[in-house]
Amino acid sequence: MGSAVAAERVRISGLTWPGYGFWDIAIAKKLAPDLDISYQQIEDPYESFNLMAADRMDVISSTAEFTPVGVERGMPIKFAAFANLSYGTDKIVGGPGIKTAKDLPGKEVAVLEGGLAQIFVAMWLEQNGVPYDSVKYRNIIADDAFAALVGGGVAASEFWEPYGSNTLKALPGSSVLAQSREPYWLENAVIADGLYMSDNFLTKRRDTARKTLKAMYDAIAWWKKNPAEGNQIIADSMKMSLDDVELVLGKDGSGVDGGLYVYDFLEAARFCGVVPGDPPFGQKNGQVADHWNLISDWWVKFGLIKEVKAPETGIECDLHRELYESGYRG
Repeated sequence: MGSAVAAERVRISGLTWPGYGFWDIAIAKKLAPDLDISYQQIEDPYESFNLMAADRMDVISSTAEFTPVGVERGMPIKFAAFANLSYGTDKIVGGPGIKTAKDLPGKEVAVLEGGLAQIFVAMWLEQNGVPYDSVKYRNIIADDAFAALVGGGVAASEFWEPYGSNTLKALPGSSVLAQSREPYWLENAVIADGLYMSDNFLTKRRDTARKTLKAMYDAIAWWKKNPAEGNQIIADSMKMSLDDVELVLGKDGSGVDGGLYVYDFLEAARFCGVVPGDPPFGQKNGQVADHWNLISDWWVKFGLIKEVKAPETGIECDLHRELYESGYRG
């Protein structure tokens, strides 16, 4: 008499964000039947990383800038995949009277300090001839940043959707100063999400880690063929409106009719530099190392880390290589 084999538990966390909703699709469509995947919505990324450090979380979906900080702090984490790229969903919005970067020195700008929003604003200021440290960064995000800009408490803010669009509607005289669909940000892959795995998960449960990564790419491939149903699954699971999900992910599965471009398996593997070919948007094979160095340089400037370490101290791309060598193509 046969006995059923229990599915192996995989603990995943991340923000309430459509870009991470492919885990919900993997669960809903049973794309990894031998895995018991759970996705926990945790709004503070540092809480997720602390859980991973305590071996209470296996995988984290989050923005792609934390690894150099985590490595310096001795946290047992690795950046395992470049997941998606902001394709207009991120905006720097100026309040009334703020039309260019040169209007901002001495004023307050709302960002998530220690996050990609701060790097986005800093790089944009320097691009436009304004020192990155000539503004005061105020650590407020989302609804609070919306209220601060509308109420005049800050001069500008970095927003992701739907907060940027909502601010432009609510605040007469506000305007978009920069947005992530501009070619510079796409080519340099500055504003993006990534997938993190714990060292224990990668070493002690390697086969499960590989299956988990495959489950994410299977969900992305499924969504590309079934975007309407997939978006509804994400909206229901995350308790978001379908309109807000479509604002981020688009409606047709192409990745270019919304505000976020989701990387499929081959695109992410090329960004990692473990399979032939180039990623999209003029990026180059193996660009993950340049991304690491760019982010690390900025964290040195902002005092979050002391030095730029070698990319391999925080990046794990071999799961992609192993899947590719097994014949998987996404």
